Amino acid sequence: MSGPHRAPVVFILLLLLTVLAGCTARARAVASDELAFEGQNYRVVRLDLHRHALTLHWREPASGQPFGSIETLRRWGETRGQRLLFAANAGIYDKQFAPLGLYVENGKALVPLNLAHGNPASGNFSLLPNGVFAVYPDGHAAVRTSTDFKADGKPVQWASQSGPMLLIDGKLNPQFVGDSASLKWRSGVCARGPYEVVFAVSEAPVNFHTFGRLFRDKLGCRDALYLDGSISQMYVDDEGYAGAPAFMVKPYAGIFAVFATP
Repeated sequence: MSGPHRAPVVFILLLLLTVLAGCTARARAVASDELAFEGQNYRVVRLDLHRHALTLHWREPASGQPFGSIETLRRWGETRGQRLLFAANAGIYDKQFAPLGLYVENGKALVPLNLAHGNPASGNFSLLPNGVFAVYPDGHAAVRTSTDFKADGKPVQWASQSGPMLLIDGKLNPQFVGDSASLKWRSGVCARGPYEVVFAVSEAPVNFHTFGRLFRDKLGCRDALYLDGSISQMYVDDEGYAGAPAFMVKPYAGIFAVFATP
């Protein structure tokens, strides 16, 4: 084809390629929304595990140095040709900046399940029951109490233990108090279905009771796990950070992430 008919055809092909490229980019993006619940705002990210590979990261594989921050993890991904679509802090950790409970990375348990009870130094981790968020080798995810997880005994691909459980079988943790004055930025996670994971972080300080009801009444979860408090943040590509203000954030001992290869 030549002459005056060629230019319009080339233009249409280029336009189609541009549209397809845009659709591909949007398909990679995670579903992120700001939701209001009882006068407070929350950033909520929903992941379809059929489309998004959720992973956990503590230390840089080559050097063994902890990533510590989402920004460090994001830059590490860039050096490998991967764009960070989503990230959030994982479970509670100790004073040595190591996970306080079970931590499984790519099928390898780096920290064992912690069933110790009543240690005041463990803070919220000892507000029982605590629990485990896990992604299994077949790709499905679940939140279980730590004792149920141990009884189940199945191998996992990725897992983070934290506490307390926010919801157990559709009910609020019985230790939560409705008018509690313990207000903090808070993050948590649930698996609404085997392949649907929901993360949420508060945009202002809230108590456990309110945060648990967010997962039950607004997000439709039956089992949900608290991740951490005043240091909690989530990162979404093209949106930036949500959650605790930057001056509150300390180094993390585990980071959930979804990467996309450009």
